[in-house]
Amino acid sequence: MEKKLPMKEVLALGFFMFALFLGAGNIIFPPLLGQQAGQSLWAAVLGFLVTGVGLPLLAVITISVQGDLDELSKKVHPVFLAVFPIIIYLTIGPFFGIPRTATVVYEIGVLPFLTEESKLSLFIATLIFFLLTFWLSLNPAKLVDRIGKLITPVLFILIVVIAIRAFVWPIESIGIATGTYIEQAFSSGFLEGFLTMDAIAALVFGLVIINRIQEMGVRAKADIRSYTIKAGILAGIGLSFVYITLSYIGATSVHAVGYQDNGGTILAVVTSILFGPLGTILLALVIIGACLTTSIGLVSACGEFLTKRFTKLSYPLVIGMVCLFSFVMSNMGLSQLISVSLPVLIMIYPVAIVLIILSLFHSLPSSVYIGAIIGAGLISIYDGLKEAGFEHELISNAFSYLPLFEHGVGWLLPSIVGGLLGFLIAKNKNV
Repeated sequence: MEKKLPMKEVLALGFFMFALFLGAGNIIFPPLLGQQAGQSLWAAVLGFLVTGVGLPLLAVITISVQGDLDELSKKVHPVFLAVFPIIIYLTIGPFFGIPRTATVVYEIGVLPFLTEESKLSLFIATLIFFLLTFWLSLNPAKLVDRIGKLITPVLFILIVVIAIRAFVWPIESIGIATGTYIEQAFSSGFLEGFLTMDAIAALVFGLVIINRIQEMGVRAKADIRSYTIKAGILAGIGLSFVYITLSYIGATSVHAVGYQDNGGTILAVVTSILFGPLGTILLALVIIGACLTTSIGLVSACGEFLTKRFTKLSYPLVIGMVCLFSFVMSNMGLSQLISVSLPVLIMIYPVAIVLIILSLFHSLPSSVYIGAIIGAGLISIYDGLKEAGFEHELISNAFSYLPLFEHGVGWLLPSIVGGLLGFLIAKNKNV
């Protein structure tokens, strides 16, 4: 007889998934969107939620139905299977995602309490952060209890406190819309949510969620899928609440804070205005909680994936190596880290999106996957090289004719064309 999970366990799973996705970027970005959207706030937020919440949720559901990232990659080609999942895990893990959690904790959660910034203070803060991450990641079976039942409820309560204060006693009225938000609020929010790249994290976290559900005694695929979807819906509701709250804070902060290009600065000033000296402590606790849970989730995901791929490696050894490498990377500093890793993320993100969408359709021939991924990859690789400073005027001029290229979504049409060509090739082979 299959085990049925009580509601409190499903709720804990939802909190757990919510915490995995709620990293520092998810907290820092919405206030900036709110400032820019102004009186067009709600249309912009709706667009953002469609892609910023809906797309990662779709990715998690895809993983629960189709299997882990390896299973999805098998649909393309053996070479793709051998390379792509490792690139995803290393990029979102020790090469970028994990070190960024530590550097953001230092810059927002630690630095405001220091008299001056130094390499030694960064070293000590990140060392403590990764020792704690390593210890909490050692036993994956306890992650739901530690994160879903303990850390995240406290984190969520802190965010609710900020939300109540911001909505009941806002600093000022909502400001005016700027830039593309004046006439294209929904589409601007839609594109910004798309470019958060949380769908990559969903491909990584999907395996973590499924493993935790199986450890609870659930074995039937239909039940695993059902609980994953339920947890995803709960996480989506929580993330939507956070995004709406933080966007509203940004929209009502312009006169008090001025227009900023950094959501962290907006939050730091606003929380100080709303709560006085306590605001700095409150924001620090929220950032530390959000970054720590995301770091634990990413370290555990990398550990479980790499020990599955390389069976001779033990889980404690792998997560120890991941934490050590991430510690070294985090001491490069946040700006250097982003400059090194962002081009790679830009290259692989469209490929991941295409893989997720195609996997929703059953029994597609591999030529469709190959054509669509090549079409997306040709544009996204150039986008990544351009981000790294290797721009070619002739290529840029040629690609500028692609729809949405200026918004970073120029790969969409080539991907569709490539997929259709792949379909025609498969159809001709069967004739």
